[in-house]
Amino acid sequence: MENMKLKIGDSVPNFLLETYDPTKNDFGEISLESIKKRKRWTILFFYPADFTFVCPTELADLANVHKDLKDLGVEVISVSTDTKYTHLGWMQAELLLKNIRYQMGADPTGKVSRMFGVYDEQSGLALRGTFIINPDGILIGSEINYYNVGRNAEELLRKMKANVYLSAHPNEACPAKWEEGDKTLKPGAKLVGKVYQAVK
Repeated sequence: MENMKLKIGDSVPNFLLETYDPTKNDFGEISLESIKKRKRWTILFFYPADFTFVCPTELADLANVHKDLKDLGVEVISVSTDTKYTHLGWMQAELLLKNIRYQMGADPTGKVSRMFGVYDEQSGLALRGTFIINPDGILIGSEINYYNVGRNAEELLRKMKANVYLSAHPNEACPAKWEEGDKTLKPGAKLVGKVYQAVK
């Protein structure tokens, strides 16, 4: 099966993942449909593999902003091609993961990784992909990094705050480095050539 390479603006097909849930210390399942029914946003946080090196630093960093993301109405799911059993074993062994409270998705066949275009056919691993799906199931954010570059969860939180704000204010736009409470832009004829004045 070839990578589907979903594009921004696409409606994301339903997917089902087996999970390890650290809050329950148990296994479960999660689907996009179940998240949409609860009118929540979805962040899929793909990473190459458990028991590796950059990955626990990323997942720990994500754990630091998880409560803020949850408060924004976001369901966070980390995903690798490991099994749910490996997730459990890694959680028990790696101290960096002690604060993780989000569900860890297992994609051992690579089906979901292929759907988002992050599956590496040569290694059987997923690249570092971050995807934001709105409550209607539309893909509105996409970032893919190679194996050796870790991500910044604070920047993900910033972008998520902007997306949530814009969902309630669709006629506005957020400029570079926008933070909650900053000025936004209101695109229109009066703004053309006058962005400097609008952001100052």
